[in-house]
Amino acid sequence: MSKVLFTHSYFYKFDTKQWDTKQPYPPLGTLYAASFLRYKGISVSLFDTNLTDSVADIIPSLEREKPEYLVIYDDGFNYLTKMCLTKMREAAFELCALGKDHNCIVIVSGSDSMDHYENYLDHLADFIITGEGEITLNELIHTLESGVSNFDSIDGLIFRRNGITTRTKKREILQNLDLLPFPALDLVDIEKYISIWVSQHGYFSLNVATTRGCPFKCNWCAKPIYGTRYNSRTPTNVADELQILINQFGASHFWFCDDIFGLKPGWIMEFRDIVKQRGLKFRFKIQSRVDLLLNENTIDALYESGVDTVWIGAESGSQKILDAMDKGTSVEQIYKATRILKKKNIRVALFIQLGYLGETNEDINKTIAMIKDLLPDDIGISVSYPLPGTRFYEIVKNDLTVKTNWSDSDDLAMMFRSTFPPQYYKLLHRHIHNIYRLAKSLKVWKIFLTEPFKQNLSTLKTAMSAFYYMPRIFLGSIRLWITRFEL
Repeated sequence: MSKVLFTHSYFYKFDTKQWDTKQPYPPLGTLYAASFLRYKGISVSLFDTNLTDSVADIIPSLEREKPEYLVIYDDGFNYLTKMCLTKMREAAFELCALGKDHNCIVIVSGSDSMDHYENYLDHLADFIITGEGEITLNELIHTLESGVSNFDSIDGLIFRRNGITTRTKKREILQNLDLLPFPALDLVDIEKYISIWVSQHGYFSLNVATTRGCPFKCNWCAKPIYGTRYNSRTPTNVADELQILINQFGASHFWFCDDIFGLKPGWIMEFRDIVKQRGLKFRFKIQSRVDLLLNENTIDALYESGVDTVWIGAESGSQKILDAMDKGTSVEQIYKATRILKKKNIRVALFIQLGYLGETNEDINKTIAMIKDLLPDDIGISVSYPLPGTRFYEIVKNDLTVKTNWSDSDDLAMMFRSTFPPQYYKLLHRHIHNIYRLAKSLKVWKIFLTEPFKQNLSTLKTAMSAFYYMPRIFLGSIRLWITRFEL
């Protein structure tokens, strides 16, 4: 059996915002695919681009391994790959060219290659895998090895035959995720990840996926790989993996990178019971929805399992905007869930989205008021980002003439016609962050003035930062007002 060299197209160092956080995670989706092929008897190796400096760094691996196949398999569990960043697309094209230079059959799997498959085929990719890729990739490699040149019977493929692009039937998604072998972490230089995490944060965190898919219908959210079907690993299977990651790699923290964690009824309670029974000690963060966090028994089970932070897709403090997004949640639920989590001493972080169609200054002010009222432990602010396959994209696609993707995750360009000029949203992003930080500073001031002798230097610095943010907010308000009227 010929060798397969896996790689992927995300480079942390090409995305300054992400690299500066120094929180790199291994390419989980790529490692699942490599593990599955190895389980099926195929010889695999990996060139992990995450921590490398340039695309050309793969050349020694190509020369040493001499693979028959170069598989550019992007990590579908990394939300950044769903954003189809142009820097990573360009990197993927370079990887395709290098693969062909070294006589490889080039196979690509990822959300961007699905959205722009003609472009990838033009840049020398031989096959594009659509949807969930492990089984499709295995069938393709075995078919190629057998010498058969008819690929029509392999579901989930795009390729060219005699210059004509051919697309096969859609691949059915996996339902029993426990059948998959655990990701092939042994292929990664794990010590590099450990070194960055421990030196920057004092602990080592790894990413784990317990589910695939998301059944909710937010009209701006792309689900290119795993779709709207929701399948879950069993709590026992997840605990088995965690036990290995703790014992073999020293991980003490996990990022459960599911779109929605623990949606299946009873899953979180069963997971809690198994974790406690085995005596596993770790902290973790998750993503969830406010309507799933209104049951205090569920939150208690999360806390007892080791939850540290819950990231909530709040999106907006305006019910009008939530309804326009088909979010299926309410502002009241955002308030209630946040307060319950805080009462349970669980950190709360809110995702906020600006610039959705029809958002007015009144809606923006409601969002700012919500942030000030709830004072979450962290916020992540973005602007509405149209991706192919979403209803939102279909609504605004005629506006996407000059730019259709961000270059990196800090781009934050407004690519369609919204209420205010594009520059307004760049300023608004910073302005809201300043308001949030001032509000946190003023809260610390109240504590400091009540019990001044019980505070430390860090508390004093936070309180004093108010004098930094107040003039910035004043000037920011003026700039925003002027920018609203610019063409």
